[in-house]
Amino acid sequence: MKNRKILLEENEIPHQWYNILADMPNKPLPPISPATLEPIGPEDLAPLFPMELIKQEVSAEKWIDIPDEVRNIYSLWRPTPLYRAYGLEKTLDTPAKIYYKYEGVSPSGSHKPNTAVPQAYYNAKEGVKKITTETGAGQWGSALSFACNHFGMECEVYMVRVSYDGKPYRKIMMNTWGASVYPSPSNRTAAGRKILAEHPDSPGSLGIAISEAIEVAASDPNTKYSLGSVLNHVKLHQTIIGQEAIKQMEKAGDMPDIVIAPFGGGSNFAGLSFPFLRLNLEEGKKIRFIASEPSSCPKLTRGVFRYDFGDTIGMTPLLPMYTLGHNFVPAPIHAGGLRYHGAGVIVSQLLRDNLIEAVSHDNIEVFEAGVLFAQAEGIISAPEATHGIATAIAEARKCKEEGVSKTILFNLCGHGNFDMKAYQDYFEGKIVKHEITEEDIRKSLAELNTPEIA
Repeated sequence: MKNRKILLEENEIPHQWYNILADMPNKPLPPISPATLEPIGPEDLAPLFPMELIKQEVSAEKWIDIPDEVRNIYSLWRPTPLYRAYGLEKTLDTPAKIYYKYEGVSPSGSHKPNTAVPQAYYNAKEGVKKITTETGAGQWGSALSFACNHFGMECEVYMVRVSYDGKPYRKIMMNTWGASVYPSPSNRTAAGRKILAEHPDSPGSLGIAISEAIEVAASDPNTKYSLGSVLNHVKLHQTIIGQEAIKQMEKAGDMPDIVIAPFGGGSNFAGLSFPFLRLNLEEGKKIRFIASEPSSCPKLTRGVFRYDFGDTIGMTPLLPMYTLGHNFVPAPIHAGGLRYHGAGVIVSQLLRDNLIEAVSHDNIEVFEAGVLFAQAEGIISAPEATHGIATAIAEARKCKEEGVSKTILFNLCGHGNFDMKAYQDYFEGKIVKHEITEEDIRKSLAELNTPEIA
């Protein structure tokens, strides 16, 4: 019988996070103040984040130690398994070898606790009493709720309205871990009231929910804000995924030719890909890296590279990133975690330098891929995760067409056990393609009055 699972021992959990900034040939442009257009300093971030996370955000150190207490909590679910997808290979009749790193075994069912735990830890060390945040599909909100509960802090979550209504069990998960959850846009904040006055039926977006969470945190000295993607320190924490995967691939006697992960703001993609990208930068390997995004929110494949706000109202610093414009509200697809208008700064620079690639998939294609994978491998994936599956399937089919054998690794970032309404909609024919037009993109970008980048 073929061994499908490649395991590590608990003592093989990495002791450090990998900071790709140390190895990037071109460092990202700095975040700047929207008021002065000058680079911001650590003091500008202090009202929102604890100082240790700010240090990590701007650090150029290659390796950053994981605190023992964080690593001990990681051991509840890490190391996560890596599987050889023999069933999918057989179904596709492909010469490709397909592996997937499965992050759905965490307490909240996704990769998000990898950063939620250290973020809560550093906040608790500074005496923070409450953390506010946003969440799209609820995976980040549930992860932070779990982490805050562990460290005895309050957690206040602004959940994008379309997911709040459509994914009630994610909300209940957060409530179970003690969090307060509100639909966004809400009447609790000036940002939410402004959006509701203009668009009473707004489905919400991650950009709007970020504005609300930041507003609450900025108004209370005992409260800090936490972000589940986009920022440098978030990507840093997620590199534990790729570091484990390298060890597991070595145990399997293999190494990927292609590394794939879904893309929303960048933490999922960065977590798996950055440690492997280090092998390209340090050792001259030729691994390809593909970020997989929804065609309804295609910032990497159809956006522009320029300074933009990370939120809708304009409360964040201006970030150099691929963006569709901070006012862009994506179609209400089930993959709520991928409905973000911009890409993280590091990933944006890597794409600009052609060190990574990006593709997009429509809403029908990803559910077809998710169902095919479930039937071949047994795991029902979160809608976000189906984007990575769709790209892996496309690459495996190319291998068959070209008669070549390549090794493909993708991040199965979370299970879909709380997303069955999405699959129900698919089987009932209620899922439709969401392709935005060039006119839609031009209209959104025309509203930008932020600095352009040469």
